[in-house]
Amino acid sequence: MFDLLALTLGNLLGKTPPAIDTVPVVAWQEAKVFDVPTQSDPVVESIIEDYLQKLSSLGFPTNKQAIWLQSDWAYLGDHQAKIALSAASLTKIATSLAALETWGTAHRFDTEFLKVGTLENGVLKGDLIVKGSGDPLFVWEEAIAVGNKLNQLGIKQVTGNLIIVDNFAMNFKSDRQRSGQLLQLAFNSSRWTPLIRQQYKTLPPNTPKPQITIQGTVKVANNVPETAQRLLKHQSLTMAELLKQMNIYSNNVMSEMIADSVGGAAVVSEVAAKAAKVDRQEVQLINGSGLGVENRISPRASVGMLIAMEEKLQDNPLSVADLFPMGGRDKTGTVQWRNLPDGVAVKTGTLARVSALAGVIPTKERGPVWFAIINHGPNIDRFRVEQDRFLQRLTNHWNLTPVASPVKATEPVKLGDPQRNIHTES
Repeated sequence: MFDLLALTLGNLLGKTPPAIDTVPVVAWQEAKVFDVPTQSDPVVESIIEDYLQKLSSLGFPTNKQAIWLQSDWAYLGDHQAKIALSAASLTKIATSLAALETWGTAHRFDTEFLKVGTLENGVLKGDLIVKGSGDPLFVWEEAIAVGNKLNQLGIKQVTGNLIIVDNFAMNFKSDRQRSGQLLQLAFNSSRWTPLIRQQYKTLPPNTPKPQITIQGTVKVANNVPETAQRLLKHQSLTMAELLKQMNIYSNNVMSEMIADSVGGAAVVSEVAAKAAKVDRQEVQLINGSGLGVENRISPRASVGMLIAMEEKLQDNPLSVADLFPMGGRDKTGTVQWRNLPDGVAVKTGTLARVSALAGVIPTKERGPVWFAIINHGPNIDRFRVEQDRFLQRLTNHWNLTPVASPVKATEPVKLGDPQRNIHTES
């Protein structure tokens, strides 16, 4: 009992619990730990049992299903929760956590644009070079903003080649040659396709249309020539904004790029397991996206990673709810057709025979309640229906509290913002 109270005090104060015999009496009184429930909840246990029985009655063996449910201070229920199972895109929780552990929320990826040659009367007599650093969301809008900035710097035509160096991807194309070709197309508005014109319409009114013709071809190189001169640096969205976009749409390419930038699946696994305070065997990853049944995570580890993210964000005006889709707030992406309770932030996961859901329920009685569900079987749609009903029953049992979420979390991401182009000519 005293161990549980020490853990409660630590969570409430945002600190590691001290040794039991060193806790000052006044600290216990100020924390008011006796005002919060510390015992398991029979109603919740009954809801979990009903959920498993319902799946069994539908022909889904209970030994293929797993659940973990806890508050910040109390265990609430589990079923096979420590077993690493195919978890699909719950893998992106691990990737998100590893990214925050590596860079924090404010990190931006820089894409540099350089020139080799001379610029005379709008003509760059030489090559235009792009040096990437792993921006996972460099799309049409971003390219248009860069093209307009290059126009402002006086570049209308390039007599040489467009040279791609390092980790540059456009429109989620990992092939650098193809990404360079897309960038070349974006720079020349006279050649825009209907898709580019449609994306252009999402930019602010009166946004210029770039006009840069590149006479040479797209080439891939390993290094920037020593004679190259910097023109500008394009900054990506912040890491927090990138993770939110990745998780809302469960974008596999974005998550792979971020995981690769961290150091690969093995590093993500190690960082995530350590931060979640679980055995390394509970987080087994072969990539950063969740594609493939070999990505295995236990429900307990999924919750541990979410809690670790929340702790990582405690000195930041963001929370886990700002990095994942939320019922009642986000109308697109993976929760578009779900019947999730309002205010519940989740990460979905889907493979051919896997349906997973993990997240946090904001309650008045228990504070944040963290959960993870992993279902294995052939009927993904039915699993989703039962998961949503399970969460609805839980939220009906507790009183939900409004989520105090920064305005920034509900604002649309400003793709193509010219303010993220920084002139750095050398």
